[in-house]
Amino acid sequence: MVHFDAQRRDLAELAERARARRLTVPAGRDFASNDYLALAGDPALAAAVRGAIDAGVPIGSGGSRLLRGNHSEHERLEAEAARFFGAEQALYFSTGYAANAALLATLPQRGDLIVHDALIHASAHEGMRLSRAEARSAAHNDVDGFADAIAAWRAQGGTGRVWIAVESLYSMDGDQAPLAALTALADRHEAILIVDEAHATGVFGPEGRGLAAGLAGRANLITLHTCGKALGCEGALLCGPRVVRDFLINRGRAFIFSTAPSPLMAAAVRAALGLIAEPARRGRLQALVARAEELLAPAGVRPTGSQILPLVIGDDARTMEMAAALQAQGFDVRGIRPPTVPAGTSRLRISLTLNAGEDDVAALADALRGVA
Repeated sequence: MVHFDAQRRDLAELAERARARRLTVPAGRDFASNDYLALAGDPALAAAVRGAIDAGVPIGSGGSRLLRGNHSEHERLEAEAARFFGAEQALYFSTGYAANAALLATLPQRGDLIVHDALIHASAHEGMRLSRAEARSAAHNDVDGFADAIAAWRAQGGTGRVWIAVESLYSMDGDQAPLAALTALADRHEAILIVDEAHATGVFGPEGRGLAAGLAGRANLITLHTCGKALGCEGALLCGPRVVRDFLINRGRAFIFSTAPSPLMAAAVRAALGLIAEPARRGRLQALVARAEELLAPAGVRPTGSQILPLVIGDDARTMEMAAALQAQGFDVRGIRPPTVPAGTSRLRISLTLNAGEDDVAALADALRGVA
């Protein structure tokens, strides 16, 4: 028997279908990252980390939050984040993936129903896979589809709590969830609405508080704010009623048994919250989005009104060929294939950040015409 023969066969099959992945070091003009406000390298965040080091804050936490890993920087961040996002409490996780998985694996109980958008992130699927609740999918952004799924479950004898899980801004399509209609649906069914604001935090809403900012403080709302995208840091903040934080601390295995994030990163995130509250960066990004939609539309790029602009190609191999051609010309544009996106919708995901300017976008438009 050859060791790892099943894994080798799987990798060979992926390569044959033009779906094999590999790691590459970033190069060229940034049209791939989620560093939307160009905060990852901002001197203010570096200064916040240096200041924390000078004050004696350690690099590592040394353990889980429930042992000796809980630091005052974690608690300061959570208190400030709760105020900033208008929630009763917040809880800081090491990654958005961990936060999403922990939330959906832990909060819904046996006998409950999770209805999720068909395009929700893989981390939510991981949480639902571990959950004791039943999970059902609704067509993307189809509020009637959510309502039908709930009605069908009730008709089949479902009596527990309903949980509605969506993203406010979808990472591969760049479109927004119909949050007002979903909130009304949640209210009608006494359901809990979970909104992943990963790609909206820092970019949309008053002071960059996300697309669900107008719903802040509702008793049936949980929001997730990723710190590794527009905030330029690491980690994620779950915001909601106090009972959510308390329950995850007591029952969330991904929280209980994980080493706490670096206290230095918590200090950086606090600084980032102050930076995204300033309107200038968001205004510059919004202007860049508007100009990019004009420049890239002739190449087939679909306008979304957001910083995420997809160019759907369809064929996996052709998508990767075009991405490689653009990268060779100095544009860091990545091809996205199934299972990240549905079969037949492989695409170039053009991500607009303040790391690139209008001249860069114009040059990309010219390059796209050459490789199309």
